[in-house]
Amino acid sequence: MTTTKQLFTHISSDAFLTISLDEVDVPAPKPHEVIVKIEAAPINPSDMWPMFGPANLADATFDASSNKLSAPVHPGILSRIRSRVDQKLPIGNEGAGTVVAAGDSPQAQALMGKTVGVLTGATYTQHCCVPVQACIVHNEGTSARQAASSFVNPLTALCMVETMRREGHTALVHTAAASSLGVMLNKICIAQGISLVNIVRKQEQVDMLNDLGAKYVLNSSSESFKKDLYKAIKETGATLAFDAIGGGDLVSDILSAMEAVGSKDATGFNTYGSAENKQIYVYGNLDFTPTVLNRAYGMTWNIGGWLLMRFLGSLEVKDVLALHKRVADEINTTFALEFSNEISLIDAMKPNNIARYNAKKTGEKFFINPSL
Repeated sequence: MTTTKQLFTHISSDAFLTISLDEVDVPAPKPHEVIVKIEAAPINPSDMWPMFGPANLADATFDASSNKLSAPVHPGILSRIRSRVDQKLPIGNEGAGTVVAAGDSPQAQALMGKTVGVLTGATYTQHCCVPVQACIVHNEGTSARQAASSFVNPLTALCMVETMRREGHTALVHTAAASSLGVMLNKICIAQGISLVNIVRKQEQVDMLNDLGAKYVLNSSSESFKKDLYKAIKETGATLAFDAIGGGDLVSDILSAMEAVGSKDATGFNTYGSAENKQIYVYGNLDFTPTVLNRAYGMTWNIGGWLLMRFLGSLEVKDVLALHKRVADEINTTFALEFSNEISLIDAMKPNNIARYNAKKTGEKFFINPSL
């Protein structure tokens, strides 16, 4: 095991994206590192921008002779991504597999032969080298496919709830709530008795979450959506929301509903709106259009970005390890994830497959098996 095959992404200064499958050396692990044979690596929405950037995938072509995907990038967008231009970069946020080599520290040696989930930013590969701190060790009997999504969705859901508690809120609003993450967040909130307002955009997504046991599921395409949103926030008292969409006016609609609830009993002058803070965290970019704010929610509100890794960095090591253990213990229940499609490294570069997984459809989840 001296070399391995790995996917790389590259955007050139002449405005072209290339994704290639290259053979690279496997490094010897340092004392605190392990070599993991990757057996399953999910394709998450958070992988799409690192993979493709702003490339026009409708004009993408795949060259089977060189194992390369090419697609044009609008030259005017290059300034937005100048930090990555003319660099060949690895891709794949997370994955899982078996530890096949380890450094000589006791912590690394203890992982030999174990199934681990890893978070590296370079999991679309047959083998990766990671520090032991980047591993979640799974219980005996857990497969790599079951452990593939150990980090991004489970830890995000858990840390959303922890953010709520830290900031003194008592209920949550979540958009694009029929996602894999949304399902996990519902399971956590149902088990802990936390009120969660789910916002989706299709009736079948409403039905799916209702079948899971969710109490508040709103369809944003419904004519009664704003009335339903007000009612749900009034009943739950939610003053915190996590938004996966980013663009459009949904963030503003949520703040307006929170303000309407907070000010419903106001009398006399209400110049500055309700006193309770209304907080929206944007953590995704499913819609790249501008975020529109129709300011009808007083002066006590905040909108900001939220990133899992930065939140984890604010926790003590013992708390992070406790989260890791919970994920491992509940990987087949709370954090279970069903995959619909298994593809190879080469298949991940083919335009017909890209069109399917880049659509981010509910119930359709791809993972890469590098051994195929």
